[in-house]
Amino acid sequence: MRIFGLIGYPLGHSFSKKYFTAKFADENITDAVYELFPLENISQFPGLLESQPNLRGLNVTIPYKEQIIPHLNRLDSAAQRIGAVNVVKIAADGSTTGHNSDYFGFKTTLEKQLQEHYALKRPNLRALILGTGGASKAVRVALEDMGIGHTYVSRKPGKNALGYDDLTEKLMANNLLIINTTPLGMHPDTNVFPPLPYEWLTPDHLLYDLVYNPAETVFLKRGAAQGAKTFGGLPMLHAQAEKSWEIWNS
Repeated sequence: MRIFGLIGYPLGHSFSKKYFTAKFADENITDAVYELFPLENISQFPGLLESQPNLRGLNVTIPYKEQIIPHLNRLDSAAQRIGAVNVVKIAADGSTTGHNSDYFGFKTTLEKQLQEHYALKRPNLRALILGTGGASKAVRVALEDMGIGHTYVSRKPGKNALGYDDLTEKLMANNLLIINTTPLGMHPDTNVFPPLPYEWLTPDHLLYDLVYNPAETVFLKRGAAQGAKTFGGLPMLHAQAEKSWEIWNS
């Protein structure tokens, strides 16, 4: 029996096991199971590999998308460029290769949204990326490949990121795409949200939240209240999950 799974900590918010278990049942895949492996520290990763000789692939979530890299034998070119890993392919000999399916899931779903949202079809479209963690790296590279300029926004502003207090009405008007890559609003802490100046959002804005549980976060609700178009993270989760399966079986 081939074992696949998810590492991160905590994992109470995850839909991955439910998704893959349903996929295996629907597609009559009888030689695979999907498990959750909550690791309190990434140093536990080598021990996990030793204890699970039938492990053939892992998804990686918060907070280990960057921390796992030194523990892998190699990275594919996309993961190397992004600097973050959310898929690990494990060969029969135990060697590990890091990949990034977040890039694929985000890019394909965003492209569809941009086609449907007339205000975002302009050549000088710019985006605010909320957060600077592992998920933000895949988002940044996808935006670059789509020709969309971007600015990072963080609770800890620095050389490469603005603080939330730096966001002016003009900046908000010049950045019609706003992407939350932080876990703010994720179950069980569903009442928290990025501290944006929501009053400056308009119907021309698109708010994209990588959080998928709950389906509509406070971030999205507050955007919708201003007339903005909103898009949650569940379609991206599905797209990146299918890409993960493709990588594990390639």
